[in-house]
Amino acid sequence: MAGRIEDYALIGDMQTAALVCRDGTVDWLCLPRFDSHAIFAGLLGTEEHGFWRLGPAYASDQEPPTAARRSYRGDSLILESEWDTQRGTVRVTDFMPPRDGAPQLIRIVEGVSGRVPMRSALRMRFSYGRVVPWVHKHEGRTVAVAGPDSVWFDTSAETYGKSLTTYADFTVAPGDRIAFTISWQPSHKEPPPLPEPEQSLEATEDFWREWVDHCTYHGPYREAVIRSLITLKALTYAPTGGIVAAPTTSLPEDIGGVRNWDYRYTWLRDAAITLSSLLRTGYREEARAWREWLLRAVAGDPENLQIMYGIAGERELGEAELDWLPGYENSAPVRVGNGAAHQLQLDVYGEVTEALHLAHMTGLARNDYASLLQLKLIRYLEDHWQEPDEGIWEVRGPRRHFVHSKVMAWVAVDRTIKLIESGDADGPLERWKELRDDIHRDVCEKGYDKERNTFTQSYGSRELDASLLLIPQMGFLPPDDKRVIGTIEAIQQELSTPDGFILRYPTQGDDEGVDGLPGDEGAFLACSFWMADDLAMIGRVDEARKLFEKLLSLRNDLGLLAEEWDPHLQRQVGNFPQAFSHVPLIDTALRLTASGAYGG
Repeated sequence: MAGRIEDYALIGDMQTAALVCRDGTVDWLCLPRFDSHAIFAGLLGTEEHGFWRLGPAYASDQEPPTAARRSYRGDSLILESEWDTQRGTVRVTDFMPPRDGAPQLIRIVEGVSGRVPMRSALRMRFSYGRVVPWVHKHEGRTVAVAGPDSVWFDTSAETYGKSLTTYADFTVAPGDRIAFTISWQPSHKEPPPLPEPEQSLEATEDFWREWVDHCTYHGPYREAVIRSLITLKALTYAPTGGIVAAPTTSLPEDIGGVRNWDYRYTWLRDAAITLSSLLRTGYREEARAWREWLLRAVAGDPENLQIMYGIAGERELGEAELDWLPGYENSAPVRVGNGAAHQLQLDVYGEVTEALHLAHMTGLARNDYASLLQLKLIRYLEDHWQEPDEGIWEVRGPRRHFVHSKVMAWVAVDRTIKLIESGDADGPLERWKELRDDIHRDVCEKGYDKERNTFTQSYGSRELDASLLLIPQMGFLPPDDKRVIGTIEAIQQELSTPDGFILRYPTQGDDEGVDGLPGDEGAFLACSFWMADDLAMIGRVDEARKLFEKLLSLRNDLGLLAEEWDPHLQRQVGNFPQAFSHVPLIDTALRLTASGAYGG
């Protein structure tokens, strides 16, 4: 059985990522890309669907021992786990070197004290656990082949096969270092070069040290901010600049339920807000790469803008269910692809335009096509902003006139007006100023409940929605506007969990709610960070700081956050780690630091 979601560590090479549990088991790895088929899919099934466990040996009738300590080596993505056993202490170092050829996962076992018996158990299953590869020896190396894929396993330890699994049993003493490496290669090509684990470890550490040195944030929350930035960098697909929302699929928002989605794609919304956080902390190269990715993905057809694309800009992300996988803790179905790709989500135009605006304001070199794209997006919005859409939360129920979507349409027009006023673009300035006023007036008249002094989720509804917290942050209304304060207080009253975190919107249990799905979900962590931001903006900085630090306490021992927090089970839920949780963590830390609202 897979561990709790928060029991996992992330390692990656900025092209794919693996999740490593506390007991030394890699339960998730897709090769060669984030969105490729998994060769270890035990996270969504059982050991029969692929895993790689490396740790102290244990009796067959016992559970594998969990590490007594684990941490990342400094500010890096190199994981170090230590076990204390009756016979001594052992350390395992796990990492994936930034790629210059075949993707590799390297695991180095090091004896610390005593003599510790160890075991490596490697069970590769291709196509999300469905295909058993042909495993054989080739010039002294172990290779697993299935169709177009091959995975090469290299170690100095003696290996043997049993029950369709490759084992190595060995003992380490102080100073012993034994490396294990798997490398992916197309099966029709020559074998990948022999790995050089120690040199790769040194190069990986140097890479992360140099990257972190570019961070311009030096405030009181630096540890949390740096770890979040490293996580966001790990979710960036280096060859193209695309940014995945998470490296996993189908980790449930509701344990045992059907709210299970594939997040291994580039949502324009998630990528745009990630870009904003990177820009605010000094990472302009990532911003430039994402802008280039965006221009390629959208190409010459901005009227057919998708809300998400593949990490190389692919448009077809057809959704399918993998019925041979039982799902994480029996949360079925397991989905790959995402049917929301072709939804209409008008807010995306605002997020993309805001990201391009911020890039422009922070001095990113001008790109004429980026300005042209921005103008084309507004021309599209001129004709379509009054339409209902599926909104930020990608509802699978009927389209509605979501207030947040209209607010973000206003943002798109507002930022484009600023671009024209700066002299860096030409457009119908007066006409678009009228459009901006029309959208603003429409939202304030149709999306605001005067009796309750709050904006609502959609025109004519009484439901609230945490995305309304972005109204002051986007500059739609000032923080001291009574309607803003009323909305913040209404969301606190109606969408708060008992422990003070914020739900996205009301759900209906077994009945279908506004999102068209049965079941409930946890507190969406981004929404709770938004609340902390808003509280700081309206002067309740002490309350904002306390909520922020309470949110920080939800991170796992390595500083990682999933998408949501289940207030009943008191555990993380949803895909992991989630960019949409780490981005607002960074933004809130920056805001609280600027306001001086921090303890100590």
